[in-house]
This record gives sequence, structure tokens and C-alpha cells, in this order.
Amino acid sequence: MEENGMKKILQNNQICAILRNVPTQKAVSYAKAVYQGGIRMFEVAMNTPEGAKQITMLRDALGDQVYVGAGTVINEERCRAAQEAGAQFFLTPNVAQVTLEYCRKRDIPLLPGVLTPTDVGICLEYGYDIMKLFPAGDMPMSYIRSLQGPFDGTQYVAVGGVNQDNIGDFFKAGFIGVGIGSNLIPGELVKRDAWEEAAAYVERLCKRITETKENRKG
Repeated sequence: MEENGMKKILQNNQICAILRNVPTQKAVSYAKAVYQGGIRMFEVAMNTPEGAKQITMLRDALGDQVYVGAGTVINEERCRAAQEAGAQFFLTPNVAQVTLEYCRKRDIPLLPGVLTPTDVGICLEYGYDIMKLFPAGDMPMSYIRSLQGPFDGTQYVAVGGVNQDNIGDFFKAGFIGVGIGSNLIPGELVKRDAWEEAAAYVERLCKRITETKENRKG
């Protein structure tokens, strides 16, 4: 089922690189820098100009080395376009029931967006117990525990407000993964096509997770 698919993707991919409004001519170079930095999971927002085209470009350029998904898939038109583009999984910023139904019928891995207990309850009714908390950065770190109290067994990926300084805090709080968009690579590096510097920046970001895990074990 689609839920097992999402678990499989997240098992070895704790950071999702979100491409939103990355110029199409820079998309592959951007993704390759992110890949070199250590990230293997990508989301292309479907409200990005030529978002569907960028999904296909990334699939062609990086192949089976990565997972490429479609974000902001909030209606059936975007569902169809994302699927045709080759997206391997979908994400939503909200509880978009049309997307929940579309993915369940077609066995497409989905990470639905939630914020409230009502949102969580709806996703559970559709069989999804791994969800995207959005906007996670605007909520207290303890909020995830408040949700997991009545909704035991649920797991969450933090999206919104995650950056190099606080990424470790989300994992300490209990999130199983994070999504990072504009904070992933400084804009000035993208503007200058400084892809080696960009890869090094992403690598430092990934090391924050490793350090957090080692500290928790110690």
C-alpha cells in the first residue's frame, strides 16, 4: 500500500530537498549540488513554473539514485500532471481529500500536510499515519508530542522554517524527517552558479543530523 511506500522512502532519507521557484535552467545543476551534498530525496512544488517539467528533468538526470516527488499537489489536475511527469510520491500542504483519494486508489506514496488534530484524524481515516507537519517552524517543538498523545503511532516530517541552525532540534523533538526549501542553499550561491559551494553547504547541513544522532546516543 502507499503508506509502506512512504515508509520505505523515509527510512533512509531524512531530508527532503524542496525545489520551489528554482529556475528551470538551473534545476538540474541545483539538484546535482544537493545530491553531492548527500541528499537523495527531492520535492518539486507543482506551483513552480514548469514544475512538472522539472520533475521529469530530475528523473532523467539522476535516475534511480534519488526519489523525486511532487509537492503542493492540492487538486486532481496537479495529481494527474505530477503522475504523468514521473513523480514517485506526492506531498500536500494541507488535508486535500481529493489527493488522499487519488493516491489511495492508485497506490501512490503520499505525505499529507497536517496542522491540527482534526487534520491528523482525517489522514488516519484514509490510512496515512506518516504526515507532514506544516508549518512546523511556527509551532512549539513540543507540539509533536501533543499530537502523538491521542494519536499514538503517528509520525511526522517537519516542513516550514527548518534551517541549518535548528535542524537538529526537530530531530531531538521526535520528527523522523524534515523538508527544506529556501533555506537549503543560500540564494546568492544559486545566483552565481556556485554549485561546489552549494554542495558543501548542503553537506554541512546533513552533518548536523549525524551530530544530533551521535549526541543522543552518547
